[in-house]
Amino acid sequence: MRVLGIETSCDETGVAVYDTDRGLLAHALYSQIALHAEYGGVVPELASRDHVRKLLPLVRQTLAEAGLAASDLDGVAYTAGPGLVGALMVGAAAGRALAWALEVPAVGVHHMEGHLLAPLLEDPSLRPPFVALLVSGGHTQLVEVDGIGAYRLLGETLDDAAGEAFDKTAKLMGLPYPGGPQLAALAETGRPGAFTFSRPMTDRPGLDFSFSGLKTQVLLAWQQSDRSEQTRADIARGFEDAVVETLAIKCRRALEQTGIHTLVVAGGVGANLRLRAMLQAMAEKRGGRVRFPRPAFCTDNGAMIAFAGALRLMAGQHEDAGVHVTPRWDMAALPEVASDRA
Repeated sequence: MRVLGIETSCDETGVAVYDTDRGLLAHALYSQIALHAEYGGVVPELASRDHVRKLLPLVRQTLAEAGLAASDLDGVAYTAGPGLVGALMVGAAAGRALAWALEVPAVGVHHMEGHLLAPLLEDPSLRPPFVALLVSGGHTQLVEVDGIGAYRLLGETLDDAAGEAFDKTAKLMGLPYPGGPQLAALAETGRPGAFTFSRPMTDRPGLDFSFSGLKTQVLLAWQQSDRSEQTRADIARGFEDAVVETLAIKCRRALEQTGIHTLVVAGGVGANLRLRAMLQAMAEKRGGRVRFPRPAFCTDNGAMIAFAGALRLMAGQHEDAGVHVTPRWDMAALPEVASDRA
């Protein structure tokens, strides 16, 4: 089954073609970073308009790279939520119209389920049960995965997501948009231990997160410092170490609590090299394993939507002829595809 995947939940336009027999055939991504940089953050109306301009050319490009015509497609998957409503509507309307014209089924995909399943895209041996850390600019969640669509939320952020905290901290220290990757790069030249910040909510039981207080600690440290470039790098390193260690502590607790030995990490912050190294060391010490998607598939992309959509289309799930999006969507409400327990 050849499935076209469309991702337009926020500020990146992603398109891919996934073949259930041959794997990923082609994918393309357009980022709106330059468009939103002037404003220091995503402007929803501008994001929607840019998706309108870029989506169909990307579809044509991706089909050409896959060596396919539109008529060769067997299904269409598009991000139906969560996300910016206008941006979601662009992808949903285009995807549903294309499916209608080709007389093939279409399915709306949950954006976070796409991220959660991204590591399986290139590692067919990876099967539930596992614990997933979904860590991005909009979400920080620990989820117990017993099968495709069988999800139990273990813990989540009570305020800022980890990626959001990275971006806001970078902005308050004067780093350019998008701040998260800039801060992580700056932290590479920071001195370990020069600044030490708290590991939020690790001194109490539970698997929830909170990063807003950490952001405030960094602000105070920056305001009271000499604001030199080395100090900026040292603070960035202290902040990154605090976030990474907090995530690792909570992941270890989740594995211990569930008795599961496999951890899957997905979402934009999952590309952070220090986080990858710490989680790898933690998993190996426990005799378990951790799996990440390639860095290009950590951020929003069409490949994860094509793959997740293909799993649901193969299970017979599809949408009616209407165009439906769900800007706020609880992943626990998704129907189960099948039992994938190893």
